[in-house]
Amino acid sequence: MSDKKEKEARPKKGKGMMVKVGGALVLLAIGGGAAFGMMEAGIIGHAAEEVKEDKSPKLVRKGEEDPYAPKTEGKEGEGGGEAEVDGEGGSEYRTAYYSFSEEFTSNLKNSESLAQMSLAASTRRDGRVLLWLKKHELAIRSALLVVLADTPEADAYTTEGKDRLQKRLTAAINKVLTENEGFGGVDEVYFKSFLVQ
Repeated sequence: MSDKKEKEARPKKGKGMMVKVGGALVLLAIGGGAAFGMMEAGIIGHAAEEVKEDKSPKLVRKGEEDPYAPKTEGKEGEGGGEAEVDGEGGSEYRTAYYSFSEEFTSNLKNSESLAQMSLAASTRRDGRVLLWLKKHELAIRSALLVVLADTPEADAYTTEGKDRLQKRLTAAINKVLTENEGFGGVDEVYFKSFLVQ
């Protein structure tokens, strides 16, 4: 009778083996999922992959040297070569400006009136944005003239309308730069002169 009790007390060999195999499969699934998750998160597995460097124009802090600053040619009597001095207040980033070489003249939407203006753009990014503005000025001029021609005459007479126009002009410039260089970088557009006739 003791043999019978011993046989009943011992688990069958098949059941124990199934539990061990099942446990191993569960552990394998958990480990595989964790490894996949870490690879997707970029924690492991980047040795063979090339990490892409962000080559877009960077913000330039006041007082920092801009490695892409356009070369300035000082004219006689204009104090060329003097160091730029930034104020201590305001934004922590320096602002650089680009003035478009010619005025813009365009008809206004559904109007016989013409708008004539001189424009400038600003950026807090490195000098590549200024270089791109000069390089793509022709395409930018074309895009800006399209925006001006789509401007209602009423917008030319109100502060709110001019604010909307500035935002649309900024977006048009950034669109041209993004299409051509992969990055916009213009923060604002300014009116140097604005005349409606």
